[in-house]
Amino acid sequence: MPIKCHNRVLLLLVFFALAACALPYVNFAPNRLMSGEGRAVWQVWPFTPLLLALVICFVATLALRQGRLPLILTLIACELLFGVLTWSAGEAATHLANTESPLARTSIGSGLWLWMALCLLACSDVIRRLSDQPFWRWLLHAQIWVLPLGLLFSGELNSLSLLKEYANRQDVFDDAFLQHLTILFGTLLPSLLIGVPIGLWCYRHPARQGPVFTVLNIIQTIPSVALFGLLIAPLAGLVKTFPLLSSLGIAGTGMTPALIALVLYALLPLARGVVAGLSQVSPDVLESANAMGMSQSQRFWKIQLPIALPVLLRSLRVVAVQTVGMAVIAALIGAGGFGALVFQGLLSSALDLVLLGVIPTIALAVVIDALFALWLALLKGRNND
Repeated sequence: MPIKCHNRVLLLLVFFALAACALPYVNFAPNRLMSGEGRAVWQVWPFTPLLLALVICFVATLALRQGRLPLILTLIACELLFGVLTWSAGEAATHLANTESPLARTSIGSGLWLWMALCLLACSDVIRRLSDQPFWRWLLHAQIWVLPLGLLFSGELNSLSLLKEYANRQDVFDDAFLQHLTILFGTLLPSLLIGVPIGLWCYRHPARQGPVFTVLNIIQTIPSVALFGLLIAPLAGLVKTFPLLSSLGIAGTGMTPALIALVLYALLPLARGVVAGLSQVSPDVLESANAMGMSQSQRFWKIQLPIALPVLLRSLRVVAVQTVGMAVIAALIGAGGFGALVFQGLLSSALDLVLLGVIPTIALAVVIDALFALWLALLKGRNND
């Protein structure tokens, strides 16, 4: 009798996990200045091949089973494996530092990165199969990170080269984090104040949507570096003409052109989101509101806005994540943020310094996206009730 696979995605991920065994588990360098060499998992932990084989066989067996219990067991197994992999990275760094040299730098290798990514993909696939409720999916995704974050804050990972780099540059990192948040909120607030009225104006005057969206589309096609550069000369000339602006912190380089450019990039998604959200309101609903004697402002706040809010939040979600990523490029014109660490690391060929800017940027984008996802899930649950 042929064996039927009930979870082909999981079986495919298991195949990739086997292929990852050929990649370096960690990268080891005698000190910060020398380039590292990849070391396989069995070179660090001789007993792990058998353990990995047992785990992979167990997960592959679960992929052949049908029902809710195999899915729950798969989720638990992949979560625990993700936590163990995270812990093992810190233990490997400590072990190599004690046996090789206290100055040794150990970083996570491509094989370990791939294993951890496959665990997260497997968890995400299982969660999608377990529940179709957005709120419960969000909770299941969030609890995956409890164990890794506990390991991080407990100091178990401090021997990794990335954490050593953070310890050496903690003040610089904290300043970059605050600058990145300043860029984020300094973009979102003006974007909402400008983009939402533009969207409302386009919704109430459909004939003007074409020209407005054409201009906003043209802005979107300009590369970010080019737009930052285009703003430098006009702002520098403006500050030279009106020296008072300099005392307000406005300059041709730095935060000012970065915020202007990022606000311009945010206008199209927000304006389109407002138009799309308000267009979802049925004319029959508006006619019923008119028949009830509602004013225009009452129709907007009590009917149109609640219906359009999910679409507007999705647009704002895109803008927020987009801003976090593009703020890295703004470091080229002196805006600071995590981008300053990234480009400093690239110029000095220091991979750990690059990762010290890249990984927090990714983490910040993921956290912001997760918060918007939670907001939308709660909103959907309230509307269903």
